[in-house]
Amino acid sequence: MTAPGQNLTINGDRLWDSLMEMAQIGPGVAGGNNRQALTDEDGAARHLFQRWCEAAGLTMGLDTMGNMFARREGTDPDALPVYVGSHLDTQPTGGKYDGVLGVLAGLEIIRTLNDLGIKTRHPIVVTNWSNEEGTRFAPAMLASGVFAGLFDEDWAHGRKDADGKTFGAELERIGWKGAEPVGARKMHAFFELHIEQGPILEAEGVDIGVVTHGQGLRWTEVTITGTDAHTGSTPMPLRRNAGLGMARVLQRVDQIALSHAPDAVGAVGHIEVFPNSRNVIPGKAVFTVDFRSPNLEVIEDMVARMKAATVEICDGMGLEVTFEEVGGFDPVTFDEGCVSAIRDAAERLGYSHRNLISGAGHDACWINRVAPTAMVMCPCVGGLSHNEAEEISKEWAKAGTDVLMHAVVETAGVEG
Repeated sequence: MTAPGQNLTINGDRLWDSLMEMAQIGPGVAGGNNRQALTDEDGAARHLFQRWCEAAGLTMGLDTMGNMFARREGTDPDALPVYVGSHLDTQPTGGKYDGVLGVLAGLEIIRTLNDLGIKTRHPIVVTNWSNEEGTRFAPAMLASGVFAGLFDEDWAHGRKDADGKTFGAELERIGWKGAEPVGARKMHAFFELHIEQGPILEAEGVDIGVVTHGQGLRWTEVTITGTDAHTGSTPMPLRRNAGLGMARVLQRVDQIALSHAPDAVGAVGHIEVFPNSRNVIPGKAVFTVDFRSPNLEVIEDMVARMKAATVEICDGMGLEVTFEEVGGFDPVTFDEGCVSAIRDAAERLGYSHRNLISGAGHDACWINRVAPTAMVMCPCVGGLSHNEAEEISKEWAKAGTDVLMHAVVETAGVEG
């Protein structure tokens, strides 16, 4: 494979302008974005991305999960494409860069190659994966999971949001259901650029994160059932308070995760209590426990201990409890060759870099199962993400995209 020269660099201003223009679609209430999967805003973002891709001379493919594939031809018609991308959907209170940077960085690579008249032997395909966030339609990384064979497509199309609308119906409603079978494409490699979503790179003053592994995770939905009762007239010893039971479990979740420090983490972010009235003791509590670690045995230990502790707590309070696994994936080891291409690119360009374990799930975690895959990360301010205050600098975006471009172009092979 031919290594591109150090003078190969993207137009940082153009990339930043594209990020800011995309951020105008689905603005949040505090400077970020609310562009959840398969909303009208998601549809509008897709149209803008498609227009930009067509202006760059790319041809657009679309599969039955709504995954978008913008292709730049290579010189070898038999060579498998190098894929690069991420996602355009956001959290309800999301930032302007989570996922979006990875998609628009891929587009900027194509624009730069066009500007310089550089041809590659392998085609390059810029990808927007549907419903990475999993907020509206659980689980996360839904469409890339179908692509990689982790999820059944009919099951995925039947996933419902809080209003009972299905993924399949909403995909058709916004006009982004294609005819191409999911997973039919074969890849030479896949690369994804993402903001770190953690504080390490910024705190250490490091330009580039070379992602070697991804944490595995388990989402366990816990339902505790007691008895609705009046808060003023029910004696304390006679209460079956599902909310109190939940509170005691939340403390145990924290203790269990801390017992596997520093690499393991655990929290409860989704909580519902019923009937959620000021003067009614909660008769039911539903919450989701999120445990993560790069070690599968640690994940399994944390889940098992959480379940045992929850049963113990509920039995002692006269409460009933059920568990349902609603999401998860095993830890990921990214492809050594792709990881080396990223590390070599950072060194060639003079950027400081360090190995990272991704604490979040990404589409790359699923695609790694069907193609050689690796990730680049750039810093984000304060490590803050899934928050409208999420922020990066233009320089960080450019550095990450330069490294991404060198890794992609080296893997795709420069012609001439």
